[in-house]
Amino acid sequence: MKDKFKQKYTSGAAVTYMSRKQALKKLQLTLKDFRRLCIIKGIYPHEPAHKKQANRGSTANKVFYYRKDINFLAHEPIINKFRDYKVFLRKLNHLKAKKEDEKIKKLYDNKPVYNLDSIVKERFPTFGSALRDMDDALSLCFTFAMLPHTRVLKEGMIDSCRKLTAEFMHYVIESQSLRNTFISIKGIYYQAEVHGEKITWVVPHERGLPHVTDVDFTVLVTFVEFYIAMLGFVNFKLYQDIGLFYPPQIGQIVNDDEMETEDYKEKIYSLAKPLAKRKDVQPAEDDEPLDLLGEDSDALAQKVREAKSIKTMFKGSVFYLNRECPKEALTFIIRNGGGVVGWEGGPTDLKADSKNITHHVVDRPMDKMEVNRIFVQPQWVFDCLNARRKLPTEKYMPGVALPPHFSPFTTEKAGDYIPFERLEELRSMGKDVSELESAIPKTMDELPMRKKEVKPEKPKGIHIAVGQMHKKSKEKFHETVEKGQELKMRELMISKKHQRVYHSMKTTFKRNRNDALKLKKKAKLAKAAAV
Repeated sequence: MKDKFKQKYTSGAAVTYMSRKQALKKLQLTLKDFRRLCIIKGIYPHEPAHKKQANRGSTANKVFYYRKDINFLAHEPIINKFRDYKVFLRKLNHLKAKKEDEKIKKLYDNKPVYNLDSIVKERFPTFGSALRDMDDALSLCFTFAMLPHTRVLKEGMIDSCRKLTAEFMHYVIESQSLRNTFISIKGIYYQAEVHGEKITWVVPHERGLPHVTDVDFTVLVTFVEFYIAMLGFVNFKLYQDIGLFYPPQIGQIVNDDEMETEDYKEKIYSLAKPLAKRKDVQPAEDDEPLDLLGEDSDALAQKVREAKSIKTMFKGSVFYLNRECPKEALTFIIRNGGGVVGWEGGPTDLKADSKNITHHVVDRPMDKMEVNRIFVQPQWVFDCLNARRKLPTEKYMPGVALPPHFSPFTTEKAGDYIPFERLEELRSMGKDVSELESAIPKTMDELPMRKKEVKPEKPKGIHIAVGQMHKKSKEKFHETVEKGQELKMRELMISKKHQRVYHSMKTTFKRNRNDALKLKKKAKLAKAAAV
Protein backbone atom coordinates (compact mmCIF):
# COMPACT_ATOMS: atom_id res chain seq x y z
CA MET A 1 0.00 0.00 0.00
CA LYS A 2 2.92 2.33 0.62
CA ASP A 3 4.06 2.20 -3.04
CA LYS A 4 0.56 3.21 -4.17
CA PHE A 5 0.81 6.64 -2.54
CA LYS A 6 4.55 7.14 -3.15
CA GLN A 7 5.41 10.49 -4.74
CA LYS A 8 7.10 10.52 -8.13
CA TYR A 9 10.86 11.24 -8.44
CA THR A 10 11.59 10.91 -4.71
CA SER A 11 13.98 7.95 -5.09
CA GLY A 12 16.32 6.30 -7.57
CA ALA A 13 18.07 8.27 -10.32
CA ALA A 14 16.04 11.44 -9.67
CA VAL A 15 17.61 11.73 -6.19
CA THR A 16 21.06 10.28 -6.99
CA TYR A 17 21.87 12.78 -9.76
CA MET A 18 21.80 16.56 -9.98
CA SER A 19 21.99 18.71 -13.10
CA ARG A 20 24.76 21.28 -13.55
CA LYS A 21 22.27 24.14 -13.32
CA GLN A 22 21.05 22.86 -9.94
CA ALA A 23 24.67 22.47 -8.78
CA LEU A 24 25.50 26.07 -9.72
CA LYS A 25 22.44 27.30 -7.82
CA LYS A 26 23.32 25.25 -4.74
CA LEU A 27 26.98 26.33 -4.63
CA GLN A 28 26.27 29.94 -5.70
CA LEU A 29 29.12 29.86 -8.23
CA THR A 30 29.57 30.94 -11.83
CA LEU A 31 30.16 28.28 -14.48
CA LYS A 32 33.85 29.28 -14.78
CA ASP A 33 34.49 28.92 -11.02
CA PHE A 34 32.47 25.69 -10.87
CA ARG A 35 34.64 24.15 -13.60
CA ARG A 36 37.81 25.19 -11.78
CA LEU A 37 36.53 23.72 -8.53
CA CYS A 38 35.57 20.41 -10.18
CA ILE A 39 38.98 20.08 -11.88
CA ILE A 40 40.90 20.82 -8.68
CA LYS A 41 38.78 18.45 -6.57
CA GLY A 42 38.63 15.70 -9.22
CA ILE A 43 34.82 15.74 -9.64
CA TYR A 44 33.54 14.75 -13.08
CA PRO A 45 30.06 14.50 -14.69
CA HIS A 46 28.33 11.11 -14.98
CA GLU A 47 25.84 9.69 -17.46
CA PRO A 48 22.77 8.25 -15.67
CA ALA A 49 21.53 4.80 -16.70
CA HIS A 50 17.94 6.15 -16.73
CA LYS A 51 18.42 9.66 -18.06
CA LYS A 52 14.72 10.48 -18.36
CA GLN A 53 14.09 9.51 -14.74
CA ALA A 54 17.11 11.52 -13.57
CA ASN A 55 15.78 14.48 -15.58
CA ARG A 56 12.33 14.11 -13.91
CA GLY A 57 10.52 13.04 -17.07
CA SER A 58 12.17 15.55 -19.41
CA THR A 59 14.21 14.46 -22.46
CA ALA A 60 16.31 17.66 -22.58
CA ASN A 61 20.05 17.15 -22.91
CA LYS A 62 21.72 18.03 -19.58
CA VAL A 63 25.01 17.42 -17.77
CA PHE A 64 24.58 15.43 -14.55
CA TYR A 65 26.69 15.07 -11.41
CA TYR A 66 26.31 12.84 -8.38
CA ARG A 67 24.39 14.67 -5.66
CA LYS A 68 26.84 13.38 -3.02
CA ASP A 69 29.75 14.97 -4.98
CA ILE A 70 28.04 18.36 -5.03
CA ASN A 71 27.28 18.12 -1.30
CA PHE A 72 30.96 17.29 -0.79
CA LEU A 73 31.99 20.42 -2.75
CA ALA A 74 29.67 22.64 -0.71
CA HIS A 75 31.99 22.34 2.33
CA GLU A 76 35.20 23.17 0.43
CA PRO A 77 37.04 26.25 1.90
CA ILE A 78 38.50 27.16 -1.51
CA ILE A 79 35.04 28.46 -2.55
CA ASN A 80 35.49 31.35 -0.11
CA LYS A 81 38.83 32.16 -1.78
CA PHE A 82 37.08 32.36 -5.15
CA ARG A 83 34.60 34.83 -3.69
CA ASP A 84 37.39 36.86 -2.04
CA TYR A 85 39.16 37.07 -5.39
CA LYS A 86 36.01 38.47 -7.03
CA VAL A 87 35.80 41.12 -4.30
CA PHE A 88 39.49 41.90 -4.91
CA LEU A 89 38.84 42.42 -8.66
CA ARG A 90 35.90 44.75 -7.95
CA LYS A 91 38.01 46.84 -5.56
CA LEU A 92 40.88 46.92 -8.05
CA ASN A 93 38.68 48.21 -10.87
CA HIS A 94 37.23 50.85 -8.51
CA LEU A 95 40.67 52.11 -7.44
CA LYS A 96 42.01 52.07 -11.02
CA ALA A 97 39.10 54.29 -12.08
CA LYS A 98 40.03 56.71 -9.28
CA LYS A 99 43.79 56.41 -10.13
CA GLU A 100 44.82 55.84 -6.50
CA ASP A 101 48.21 54.16 -7.03
CA GLU A 102 49.15 53.78 -3.35
CA LYS A 103 45.94 51.98 -2.50
CA ILE A 104 46.31 49.77 -5.59
CA LYS A 105 49.80 48.74 -4.43
CA LYS A 106 48.48 47.99 -0.93
CA LEU A 107 45.60 45.98 -2.43
CA TYR A 108 48.04 43.86 -4.51
CA ASP A 109 50.02 43.11 -1.35
CA ASN A 110 46.86 41.65 0.22
CA LYS A 111 45.77 39.75 -2.90
CA PRO A 112 43.90 36.53 -1.92
CA VAL A 113 45.87 33.37 -2.75
CA TYR A 114 44.69 29.77 -2.25
CA ASN A 115 46.86 26.77 -1.46
CA LEU A 116 46.31 23.36 -3.08
CA ASP A 117 48.52 21.30 -0.73
CA SER A 118 45.63 20.01 1.39
CA ILE A 119 43.67 19.03 -1.76
CA VAL A 120 46.68 17.09 -3.13
CA LYS A 121 46.92 15.13 0.13
CA GLU A 122 43.17 14.55 0.09
CA ARG A 123 43.08 13.25 -3.51
CA PHE A 124 46.22 11.12 -3.14
CA PRO A 125 46.25 9.57 0.34
CA THR A 126 49.15 7.23 -0.60
CA PHE A 127 52.30 7.82 -2.65
CA GLY A 128 51.41 4.95 -5.01
CA SER A 129 48.11 6.61 -5.95
CA ALA A 130 50.00 9.81 -6.88
CA LEU A 131 52.46 7.86 -9.07
CA ARG A 132 49.58 6.16 -10.92
CA ASP A 133 48.26 9.61 -11.90
CA MET A 134 51.62 10.94 -13.13
CA ASP A 135 51.14 10.20 -16.85
CA ASP A 136 48.79 13.11 -17.60
CA ALA A 137 50.56 15.44 -15.17
CA LEU A 138 53.96 14.99 -16.83
CA SER A 139 52.64 15.16 -20.41
CA LEU A 140 50.78 18.42 -19.73
CA CYS A 141 53.63 20.02 -17.78
CA PHE A 142 56.18 19.13 -20.50
CA THR A 143 53.86 20.71 -23.09
CA PHE A 144 53.39 23.92 -21.06
CA ALA A 145 57.15 24.16 -20.43
CA MET A 146 57.66 24.77 -24.18
CA LEU A 147 54.85 27.31 -24.70
CA PRO A 148 55.51 31.09 -24.91
CA HIS A 149 54.24 33.46 -22.20
CA THR A 150 50.81 35.03 -22.80
CA ARG A 151 48.15 36.81 -20.76
CA VAL A 152 46.64 33.45 -19.73
CA LEU A 153 49.92 31.47 -19.55
CA LYS A 154 51.76 33.35 -16.83
CA GLU A 155 55.55 33.39 -16.74
CA GLY A 156 55.65 31.86 -13.25
CA MET A 157 53.51 28.88 -14.33
CA ILE A 158 55.68 28.06 -17.37
CA ASP A 159 58.88 28.41 -15.31
CA SER A 160 57.44 26.10 -12.63
CA CYS A 161 56.60 23.47 -15.30
CA ARG A 162 60.13 23.69 -16.72
CA LYS A 163 61.68 23.38 -13.25
CA LEU A 164 59.53 20.44 -12.08
CA THR A 165 59.93 18.44 -15.31
CA ALA A 166 63.72 18.89 -15.24
CA GLU A 167 63.75 17.72 -11.60
CA PHE A 168 61.78 14.58 -12.52
CA MET A 169 64.11 13.80 -15.44
CA HIS A 170 67.10 14.17 -13.09
CA TYR A 171 65.51 11.65 -10.73
CA VAL A 172 64.98 9.15 -13.58
CA ILE A 173 68.64 9.56 -14.59
CA GLU A 174 70.00 9.16 -11.05
CA SER A 175 67.79 6.12 -10.34
CA GLN A 176 68.36 4.75 -13.91
CA SER A 177 64.69 3.84 -14.20
CA LEU A 178 64.05 4.71 -17.90
CA ARG A 179 62.90 1.59 -19.77
CA ASN A 180 61.42 2.47 -23.20
CA THR A 181 61.32 5.33 -25.66
CA PHE A 182 59.75 6.00 -29.07
CA ILE A 183 60.01 8.92 -31.52
CA SER A 184 56.65 9.85 -33.08
CA ILE A 185 55.14 12.81 -34.94
CA LYS A 186 53.59 14.14 -31.70
CA GLY A 187 56.85 14.01 -29.77
CA ILE A 188 59.12 11.58 -27.94
CA TYR A 189 57.44 8.99 -25.72
CA TYR A 190 59.23 7.79 -22.59
CA GLN A 191 58.41 5.07 -20.09
CA ALA A 192 60.06 4.80 -16.67
CA GLU A 193 59.52 2.32 -13.87
CA VAL A 194 59.29 4.16 -10.53
CA HIS A 195 58.56 2.21 -7.34
CA GLY A 196 57.09 -0.63 -9.43
CA GLU A 197 54.72 1.71 -11.32
CA LYS A 198 55.13 2.24 -15.09
CA ILE A 199 54.91 5.96 -15.92
CA THR A 200 54.53 6.90 -19.59
CA TRP A 201 54.63 10.49 -20.87
CA VAL A 202 55.27 12.38 -24.10
CA VAL A 203 57.65 15.32 -24.60
CA PRO A 204 57.01 17.64 -27.61
CA HIS A 205 59.81 18.09 -30.13
CA GLU A 206 62.14 21.04 -29.57
CA ARG A 207 60.99 23.85 -31.84
CA GLY A 208 59.99 27.48 -31.57
CA LEU A 209 56.24 27.83 -31.06
CA PRO A 210 54.25 30.96 -31.96
CA HIS A 211 51.37 32.24 -29.86
CA VAL A 212 48.68 29.54 -30.02
CA THR A 213 45.32 31.21 -30.64
CA ASP A 214 43.02 28.30 -31.57
CA VAL A 215 43.22 26.57 -28.16
CA ASP A 216 41.26 27.64 -25.06
CA PHE A 217 43.88 27.47 -22.31
CA THR A 218 41.59 28.53 -19.44
CA VAL A 219 40.61 24.92 -18.63
CA LEU A 220 44.13 23.52 -19.19
CA VAL A 221 45.64 26.18 -16.90
CA THR A 222 43.54 24.87 -14.00
CA PHE A 223 44.79 21.32 -14.60
CA VAL A 224 48.41 22.57 -14.73
CA GLU A 225 47.90 24.57 -11.53
CA PHE A 226 46.93 21.39 -9.69
CA TYR A 227 49.63 19.25 -11.34
CA ILE A 228 52.34 21.75 -10.33
CA ALA A 229 51.36 21.35 -6.65
CA MET A 230 51.21 17.55 -7.06
CA LEU A 231 54.60 17.26 -8.83
CA GLY A 232 56.25 19.31 -6.08
CA PHE A 233 55.19 16.71 -3.48
CA VAL A 234 56.14 13.74 -5.69
CA ASN A 235 59.59 15.09 -6.64
CA PHE A 236 60.42 15.86 -3.00
CA LYS A 237 59.54 12.30 -1.94
CA LEU A 238 61.46 10.72 -4.83
CA TYR A 239 64.58 12.78 -4.11
CA GLN A 240 64.45 11.85 -0.43
CA ASP A 241 64.18 8.14 -1.28
CA ILE A 242 67.52 8.03 -3.14
CA GLY A 243 69.33 10.58 -0.93
CA LEU A 244 69.42 13.64 -3.23
CA PHE A 245 69.17 17.26 -2.12
CA TYR A 246 65.88 19.00 -2.92
CA PRO A 247 65.90 21.44 -4.69
CA PRO A 248 68.58 19.66 -6.79
CA GLN A 249 72.18 20.75 -6.40
CA ILE A 250 75.12 20.20 -8.74
CA GLY A 251 78.48 19.34 -7.22
CA GLN A 252 79.16 21.25 -4.01
CA ILE A 253 76.45 22.73 -1.77
CA VAL A 254 75.32 26.16 -2.98
CA ASN A 255 73.26 28.90 -1.34
CA ASP A 256 69.75 29.97 -2.34
CA ASP A 257 70.87 33.13 -4.16
CA GLU A 258 73.18 31.19 -6.46
CA MET A 259 70.44 28.64 -7.22
CA GLU A 260 68.24 31.44 -8.60
CA THR A 261 70.81 32.57 -11.19
CA GLU A 262 70.20 31.81 -14.88
CA ASP A 263 73.56 30.04 -15.34
CA TYR A 264 72.83 27.62 -12.51
CA LYS A 265 69.32 26.93 -13.84
CA GLU A 266 70.74 26.18 -17.30
CA LYS A 267 73.12 23.64 -15.77
CA ILE A 268 70.16 21.92 -14.06
CA TYR A 269 68.01 21.99 -17.22
CA SER A 270 70.83 20.60 -19.42
CA LEU A 271 70.75 17.23 -17.50
CA ALA A 272 74.45 16.74 -18.37
CA LYS A 273 75.94 16.93 -14.85
CA PRO A 274 75.20 14.52 -11.96
CA LEU A 275 73.43 15.81 -8.84
CA ALA A 276 74.98 16.04 -5.39
CA LYS A 277 73.92 13.42 -2.82
CA ARG A 278 73.67 13.68 0.95
CA LYS A 279 76.65 12.27 2.86
CA ASP A 280 74.48 10.30 5.28
CA VAL A 281 73.10 8.12 2.45
CA GLN A 282 75.02 5.01 1.43
CA PRO A 283 75.18 4.15 -2.30
CA ALA A 284 72.70 1.45 -3.31
CA GLU A 285 74.23 -1.91 -4.17
CA ASP A 286 72.88 -4.49 -6.59
CA ASP A 287 70.92 -7.24 -4.88
CA GLU A 288 72.94 -10.44 -5.19
CA PRO A 289 70.10 -12.91 -4.41
CA LEU A 290 68.37 -11.90 -7.65
CA ASP A 291 71.16 -13.60 -9.61
CA LEU A 292 70.04 -16.93 -8.18
CA LEU A 293 67.05 -16.79 -10.54
CA GLY A 294 69.38 -18.08 -13.26
CA GLU A 295 69.00 -18.03 -17.00
CA ASP A 296 65.54 -19.55 -17.08
CA SER A 297 62.56 -18.04 -18.87
CA ASP A 298 61.02 -16.71 -15.68
CA ALA A 299 59.50 -13.24 -16.17
CA LEU A 300 61.05 -11.78 -13.01
CA ALA A 301 64.54 -13.01 -13.93
CA GLN A 302 64.16 -11.55 -17.42
CA LYS A 303 63.03 -8.21 -15.97
CA VAL A 304 66.01 -8.05 -13.60
CA ARG A 305 68.47 -8.90 -16.39
CA GLU A 306 67.00 -6.19 -18.64
CA ALA A 307 67.23 -3.57 -15.88
CA LYS A 308 70.90 -4.45 -15.27
CA SER A 309 71.76 -4.32 -18.97
CA ILE A 310 70.12 -0.86 -19.31
CA LYS A 311 72.07 0.53 -16.34
CA THR A 312 75.46 -0.51 -17.78
CA MET A 313 74.68 -0.10 -21.48
CA PHE A 314 76.80 3.03 -22.11
CA LYS A 315 79.18 2.64 -19.17
CA GLY A 316 82.68 3.85 -20.05
CA SER A 317 81.44 5.64 -23.22
CA VAL A 318 81.81 9.39 -23.80
CA PHE A 319 79.34 10.93 -26.26
CA TYR A 320 79.80 14.20 -28.11
CA LEU A 321 76.62 15.75 -29.58
CA ASN A 322 76.68 17.91 -32.69
CA ARG A 323 74.72 21.15 -32.54
CA GLU A 324 71.85 19.86 -34.76
CA CYS A 325 71.03 16.89 -32.45
CA PRO A 326 68.20 16.95 -29.82
CA LYS A 327 70.40 17.44 -26.75
CA GLU A 328 67.83 16.94 -23.97
CA ALA A 329 66.48 13.62 -25.30
CA LEU A 330 69.93 12.15 -26.05
CA THR A 331 71.42 13.31 -22.73
CA PHE A 332 68.45 11.80 -20.88
CA ILE A 333 68.92 8.34 -22.48
CA ILE A 334 72.74 8.27 -22.48
CA ARG A 335 73.10 9.27 -18.82
CA ASN A 336 70.35 6.78 -17.88
CA GLY A 337 72.58 4.09 -19.40
CA GLY A 338 75.67 5.17 -17.44
CA GLY A 339 77.38 7.19 -20.18
CA VAL A 340 78.98 10.65 -20.16
CA VAL A 341 77.67 13.27 -22.57
CA GLY A 342 78.76 16.74 -23.63
CA TRP A 343 78.76 19.32 -26.42
CA GLU A 344 80.48 22.54 -27.40
CA GLY A 345 79.81 25.18 -24.72
CA GLY A 346 77.89 22.73 -22.50
CA PRO A 347 78.21 22.34 -18.73
CA THR A 348 80.66 19.40 -19.07
CA ASP A 349 82.96 21.56 -21.26
CA LEU A 350 83.69 18.74 -23.72
CA LYS A 351 85.65 19.83 -26.81
CA ALA A 352 85.08 18.34 -30.27
CA ASP A 353 88.77 17.36 -30.60
CA SER A 354 88.95 15.61 -27.22
CA LYS A 355 90.62 12.19 -27.29
CA ASN A 356 88.25 10.84 -24.61
CA ILE A 357 85.26 10.85 -27.01
CA THR A 358 84.17 7.34 -28.01
CA HIS A 359 80.91 8.15 -29.85
CA HIS A 360 80.14 11.21 -31.98
CA VAL A 361 76.40 11.74 -32.59
CA VAL A 362 75.62 13.65 -35.81
CA ASP A 363 72.46 14.19 -37.83
CA ARG A 364 73.96 15.24 -41.17
CA PRO A 365 76.49 13.82 -43.67
CA MET A 366 80.11 14.31 -42.58
CA ASP A 367 82.96 15.17 -44.98
CA LYS A 368 85.73 14.33 -42.54
CA MET A 369 85.51 11.62 -39.87
CA GLU A 370 88.14 10.78 -37.28
CA VAL A 371 89.32 7.19 -36.94
CA ASN A 372 89.50 6.98 -33.14
CA ARG A 373 85.76 7.43 -32.54
CA ILE A 374 82.44 5.95 -33.73
CA PHE A 375 80.09 8.22 -35.70
CA VAL A 376 76.36 7.44 -35.34
CA GLN A 377 73.00 9.06 -36.00
CA PRO A 378 70.69 9.94 -33.03
CA GLN A 379 68.31 7.02 -33.71
CA TRP A 380 71.04 4.57 -32.65
CA VAL A 381 70.79 5.80 -29.04
CA PHE A 382 66.99 5.34 -28.98
CA ASP A 383 67.12 1.88 -30.58
CA CYS A 384 69.84 0.73 -28.17
CA LEU A 385 67.62 1.51 -25.18
CA ASN A 386 64.68 -0.42 -26.65
CA ALA A 387 66.93 -3.38 -27.59
CA ARG A 388 68.58 -3.38 -24.09
CA ARG A 389 72.05 -3.63 -25.70
CA LYS A 390 74.50 -1.76 -27.91
CA LEU A 391 73.47 -2.35 -31.51
CA PRO A 392 75.93 -2.60 -34.43
CA THR A 393 76.69 0.90 -35.75
CA GLU A 394 77.05 0.05 -39.47
CA LYS A 395 73.35 0.74 -40.18
CA TYR A 396 73.43 4.06 -38.27
CA MET A 397 76.47 5.78 -39.79
CA PRO A 398 76.09 9.39 -41.07
CA GLY A 399 74.45 9.59 -44.49
CA VAL A 400 73.20 5.98 -44.38
CA ALA A 401 69.45 5.23 -44.81
CA LEU A 402 68.29 4.35 -41.29
CA PRO A 403 66.50 1.09 -40.41
CA PRO A 404 62.82 1.38 -39.35
CA HIS A 405 62.21 2.68 -35.80
CA PHE A 406 59.73 0.35 -34.07
CA SER A 407 57.55 1.19 -31.09
CA PRO A 408 58.30 -0.82 -27.91
CA PHE A 409 54.79 -0.08 -26.63
CA THR A 410 53.07 -2.44 -29.09
CA THR A 411 52.89 -6.18 -28.58
CA GLU A 412 53.03 -8.42 -31.62
CA LYS A 413 50.07 -10.78 -31.99
CA ALA A 414 49.65 -13.77 -34.27
CA GLY A 415 47.85 -12.70 -37.45
CA ASP A 416 49.15 -9.09 -37.46
CA TYR A 417 51.50 -7.75 -40.11
CA ILE A 418 55.02 -7.77 -38.64
CA PRO A 419 57.83 -6.36 -40.81
CA PHE A 420 60.82 -8.54 -41.59
CA GLU A 421 63.15 -6.14 -39.71
CA ARG A 422 61.03 -6.41 -36.57
CA LEU A 423 61.09 -10.21 -36.74
CA GLU A 424 64.88 -10.11 -37.02
CA GLU A 425 65.06 -7.76 -34.03
CA LEU A 426 62.86 -10.05 -31.91
CA ARG A 427 64.93 -13.04 -32.98
CA SER A 428 68.13 -11.26 -31.92
CA MET A 429 66.56 -10.59 -28.51
CA GLY A 430 66.15 -14.36 -28.04
CA LYS A 431 62.39 -14.59 -28.64
CA ASP A 432 60.67 -17.37 -30.57
CA VAL A 433 59.03 -15.83 -33.65
CA SER A 434 58.07 -19.01 -35.53
CA GLU A 435 54.41 -18.72 -34.49
CA LEU A 436 54.23 -15.03 -35.45
CA GLU A 437 55.93 -15.71 -38.79
CA SER A 438 53.60 -18.54 -39.75
CA ALA A 439 50.47 -16.55 -38.81
CA ILE A 440 51.22 -13.59 -41.12
CA PRO A 441 48.51 -13.59 -43.84
CA LYS A 442 49.77 -14.29 -47.36
CA THR A 443 49.02 -12.23 -50.44
CA MET A 444 47.75 -13.72 -53.69
CA ASP A 445 51.29 -13.73 -55.13
CA GLU A 446 52.58 -15.85 -52.25
CA LEU A 447 49.84 -18.48 -52.40
CA PRO A 448 50.75 -21.68 -54.31
CA MET A 449 49.45 -21.52 -57.88
CA ARG A 450 47.26 -24.37 -59.07
CA LYS A 451 48.51 -26.04 -62.22
CA LYS A 452 46.09 -25.94 -65.10
CA GLU A 453 45.09 -29.35 -66.27
CA VAL A 454 45.64 -29.94 -69.96
CA LYS A 455 42.63 -31.82 -71.13
CA PRO A 456 43.16 -34.16 -74.10
CA GLU A 457 41.17 -33.33 -77.20
CA LYS A 458 38.09 -35.40 -77.64
CA PRO A 459 38.21 -37.53 -80.78
CA LYS A 460 35.55 -36.79 -83.32
CA GLY A 461 32.82 -39.25 -84.04
CA ILE A 462 31.77 -42.29 -82.06
CA HIS A 463 34.41 -43.48 -79.54
CA ILE A 464 34.81 -45.40 -76.28
CA ALA A 465 36.27 -43.56 -73.22
CA VAL A 466 37.99 -45.34 -70.31
CA GLY A 467 36.34 -44.75 -66.92
CA GLN A 468 38.20 -42.54 -64.40
CA MET A 469 38.31 -42.45 -60.56
CA HIS A 470 37.55 -39.29 -58.54
CA LYS A 471 40.75 -37.32 -57.97
CA LYS A 472 42.03 -36.39 -54.52
CA SER A 473 41.46 -32.69 -55.20
CA LYS A 474 37.72 -33.32 -55.56
CA GLU A 475 37.70 -35.34 -52.38
CA LYS A 476 39.41 -32.40 -50.61
CA PHE A 477 36.82 -30.08 -52.08
CA HIS A 478 34.03 -32.22 -50.62
CA GLU A 479 35.84 -32.20 -47.25
CA THR A 480 36.04 -28.39 -47.18
CA VAL A 481 32.35 -28.13 -48.12
CA GLU A 482 31.46 -30.48 -45.26
CA LYS A 483 33.61 -28.48 -42.85
CA GLY A 484 31.93 -25.25 -43.95
CA GLN A 485 28.48 -26.75 -43.46
CA GLU A 486 29.51 -28.04 -40.02
CA LEU A 487 30.75 -24.55 -39.06
CA LYS A 488 27.47 -23.00 -40.19
CA MET A 489 25.53 -25.50 -38.09
CA ARG A 490 27.63 -24.63 -35.04
CA GLU A 491 27.05 -20.90 -35.69
CA LEU A 492 23.28 -21.52 -35.79
CA MET A 493 23.51 -23.21 -32.39
CA ILE A 494 24.97 -20.07 -30.76
CA SER A 495 22.46 -18.40 -28.48
CA LYS A 496 21.08 -14.98 -29.47
CA LYS A 497 22.80 -13.47 -26.44
CA HIS A 498 26.24 -14.33 -27.82
CA GLN A 499 25.55 -14.08 -31.57
CA ARG A 500 26.32 -10.37 -31.77
CA VAL A 501 29.61 -10.82 -29.91
CA TYR A 502 30.59 -13.70 -32.21
CA HIS A 503 29.84 -11.70 -35.38
CA SER A 504 31.75 -8.66 -34.09
CA MET A 505 34.74 -10.93 -33.35
CA LYS A 506 34.58 -12.31 -36.91
CA THR A 507 34.36 -8.79 -38.36
CA THR A 508 37.35 -7.64 -36.30
CA PHE A 509 39.38 -10.66 -37.42
CA LYS A 510 38.58 -9.97 -41.09
CA ARG A 511 39.39 -6.26 -40.72
CA ASN A 512 42.73 -6.99 -39.05
CA ARG A 513 43.58 -9.54 -41.74
CA ASN A 514 42.76 -7.06 -44.54
CA ASP A 515 44.81 -4.33 -42.81
CA ALA A 516 47.76 -6.70 -42.50
CA LEU A 517 47.52 -7.60 -46.20
CA LYS A 518 47.38 -3.90 -47.19
CA LEU A 519 50.47 -3.13 -45.11
CA LYS A 520 52.30 -6.08 -46.62
CA LYS A 521 51.49 -4.95 -50.17
CA LYS A 522 52.53 -1.38 -49.29
CA ALA A 523 55.88 -2.61 -47.93
CA LYS A 524 56.46 -4.65 -51.11
CA LEU A 525 55.77 -1.61 -53.33
CA ALA A 526 58.09 0.58 -51.23
CA LYS A 527 60.84 -2.03 -51.45
CA ALA A 528 60.40 -2.32 -55.21
CA ALA A 529 60.51 1.48 -55.61
CA ALA A 530 63.71 1.70 -53.52
CA VAL A 531 65.41 -0.85 -55.76
